[in-house]
Amino acid sequence: MVEPGMEMNTASEGGTRRGPENKHEEKVQDPNRGEAETKAEMGNKTWADLAGEMKTFLWNPEERTCMGRTAKSWGLILLFYFIFYTCLAGMFAFCMYVMLLTLSPYTPTYRDRVSPPGVMIRPYLNGFTIAFNVSKPSTWQPYVDSMHQFLAAYDDKVQEEKNIECISGQYFIQGGNDSEEKKACQFKRSLLQNCSGIEDPTFGFSKGQPCILLKMNRIIGYRPGAGVPVNVDCKVQKGNESDLRSVDFYPGNGTFDLMYYPYYGKLTHVNYTSPLVAMHFTDVKRNSLVHIQCKLNGKGIINDVNSDRFLGRIIFTLSIGK
Repeated sequence: MVEPGMEMNTASEGGTRRGPENKHEEKVQDPNRGEAETKAEMGNKTWADLAGEMKTFLWNPEERTCMGRTAKSWGLILLFYFIFYTCLAGMFAFCMYVMLLTLSPYTPTYRDRVSPPGVMIRPYLNGFTIAFNVSKPSTWQPYVDSMHQFLAAYDDKVQEEKNIECISGQYFIQGGNDSEEKKACQFKRSLLQNCSGIEDPTFGFSKGQPCILLKMNRIIGYRPGAGVPVNVDCKVQKGNESDLRSVDFYPGNGTFDLMYYPYYGKLTHVNYTSPLVAMHFTDVKRNSLVHIQCKLNGKGIINDVNSDRFLGRIIFTLSIGK
């Protein structure tokens, strides 16, 4: 038999043993309690405490560390990155040096994609529409000023001082090293005759008969026409063909003489001036937009690519008012 006192003691002991188990259950039931307490402790920190911790992080005088690292640790890291990036820079410089050894500053290595020449016109101010009124000088004077500025390098005295007279009708091929300075043939603006701006300083704009200059783009080593001069012709691009009744070409019959080719590049062909063809539109329909297409004609010339209006041809618009 069990005495009553002993039962009470047993019950009391049982209750005491269950106490820790209940606490463990409470912790299991509330796993975020510790985090909440931590947040509560952090929430009690003042700005001064946070500033002090940041100051200690930046420099801890007791452990003599900066941002958690000693001077030796920082030194090893900086040394590693210094050697690493020095090696990268050295490899890059070596690769660039080897690549530059394969290139010539005087002659492009690959020229097969730029053989057919493009063309451009002067004056070129605001696009490819040249519009003016003959009776209003303010409308055509900017074109005239642009022409004089462009032709300044073609003045006869300038050409005689800098360039030489060449034999017409044949390529001016110059030997020697690529680095030697090449001579250039004279192209005097007087060759443009009525479109030179010498006799008529307005280039025909004051009379409603404007002069337009056409030049081929420079391509190093290119010999246009395969021994036969390239010539120019102009027609109405769209519209009535009678809108363009007469065009005069200078010099000659609108040809680019072979003696101005080949071109050797701006480093050695310092005084080179591109040959020009002047187109004098002496009879164009007035008060109307006339779309004109001027083409290069010659062997090896491509002028029928619809997607490129500058390859071997140029398309522009003339609008001449009274």
